[in-house]
Amino acid sequence: MKFLKIQCLIIAFALTMVNNRLQSSEYKYNYLYKDLPFNMPRVERPVFPDNKVSINDFGGVADGMTLNTEAFSSAMEALDKKGGGTLIIPSGVWYTGPIVFRSNINMHLEKGALILFATDLDLYPLVSTSFEGLETRRCQSPISGKGLTNIAITGFGAIDGSGEAWRPVKKWKVIESHWKKLSASGGVIKDGNLWFPSKSSLKGHEMSDLNVPKKEMSEQEWLEIKDFLRPVMISFIGCKNVLLEGVLLENSPSWNIHPLMCENVIIDNIYSRNMKYAQNGDGLDLESCKNAIIVNSTFDVGDDAICIKSGKNEDGRRRGLPTENVLIDNCKVFQGHGGFVVGSEMSGGVRNISVTNCLFMGTDVGLRFKSCRGRGGVVENIYISHINMFNILTDSFLFDLYYNGKSAVETLADGDNTSPQTIVPKVDETTPVFRNIYITNVTSRNAWRAMYFNGLPEMKIDNINIGNTTITAELGAELVESQNITFNHVKIMPKEGSALILKNVDNVKVSDFTFPKNLSEAVSIGGTNGNIDLPANMKKK
Repeated sequence: MKFLKIQCLIIAFALTMVNNRLQSSEYKYNYLYKDLPFNMPRVERPVFPDNKVSINDFGGVADGMTLNTEAFSSAMEALDKKGGGTLIIPSGVWYTGPIVFRSNINMHLEKGALILFATDLDLYPLVSTSFEGLETRRCQSPISGKGLTNIAITGFGAIDGSGEAWRPVKKWKVIESHWKKLSASGGVIKDGNLWFPSKSSLKGHEMSDLNVPKKEMSEQEWLEIKDFLRPVMISFIGCKNVLLEGVLLENSPSWNIHPLMCENVIIDNIYSRNMKYAQNGDGLDLESCKNAIIVNSTFDVGDDAICIKSGKNEDGRRRGLPTENVLIDNCKVFQGHGGFVVGSEMSGGVRNISVTNCLFMGTDVGLRFKSCRGRGGVVENIYISHINMFNILTDSFLFDLYYNGKSAVETLADGDNTSPQTIVPKVDETTPVFRNIYITNVTSRNAWRAMYFNGLPEMKIDNINIGNTTITAELGAELVESQNITFNHVKIMPKEGSALILKNVDNVKVSDFTFPKNLSEAVSIGGTNGNIDLPANMKKK
């Protein structure tokens, strides 16, 4: 009997070990798919051959001075000939020009490893690419890859794009001592408040529309403004099975991370960082991508933090590739023009996005949706829940269909207002559409305004559902040119004005709404409205 008990214990122990091994090998991101309101395939991590080489093996020198461009190129080529593998970047400062990826390669940064990109702009030739949703030319990105399969940047180190050599600086964004230092360093100052690193950079600015020059230019004209054509730091175009994990990515010339037309993207536990004054210093711009996971990451940047895009105007509509099937969870955002952002380049469409368990602390806007006439595209099926915000400088929620290229803080400071429309244009392929957005379990403390929905009269913001939400702010919520809006169990606590302002809205249903008792009025209604269903405690006497 004793022997039988021992056998049973051994079997039980063996079964436990097998079960533990099965659990440890279980798909890491299963939890993201639980109760997901749309169908999405499982995004798998890329797998690499068991070949490992060190950058040291190819003449790399980590002294912060030696240019390692050839060492990186040789290492990538050698791994490619072996069928792929892992490129080890040991501790040290690896100064280099552009790094061009090849398929089936994981660039792994060990503890203490810093890849620092050179400030000699001649090392970055002009290439054809897409920027801000338009087909154009830019300087080659510090890290790039096109049409690749199975690529990764992983580890514990950092990558610095030396963005200060490229970016213009607005005087009002920096302290006086910083501005004096810039002014004394050379470069060119425009109108006393905008510094450019060179005359070439200023010339490009003066002949561009929102950072993109006109297309009809000679080769010589492109070269004359080359310094202006700042690249994104990480540019992966048309790639499949992309992984970024564990590393710090900072100081980019323009956008930090830009997956474009990629499929199966995982971004896990990265830190995306730019100075507050970094012009176009976005953290992540996921553009026309399919099946992506963005989790456990931190953003502290000079422009939008986590941004979803799909091309701009005719170029974006012609491409016709929406960003779809994206899961965002457990991300933290400090500085940024928006915590989670859609647009303004959304002409190819955006759909099936889940955003959960995120913190926005000190961003200009919390949830930011932006576009304008001319874009076209449909943004729909966005599900946002369990978001907490603190010290939002403008709006906790913002839908702005009159986006003019400024940040929300700049728009507020400049006092920009939407002009009333005397002639409303017809709806066509250039009309942007925002609809079917579900926001629940949100808390925002200390915003300037609770929310602002600024839709188009010809295409109202449609079917926005907000539940279980509490916002404290200077001002309440303002809804303009919106329809089919539902507030359920919402608490908006402004210090002044009305808790809810409605202008030209239709089919608004408000239930279980809490607001301060000392307000002169709970709701302000103006313009032409229809079918507004308010609880008894909000109805005007």
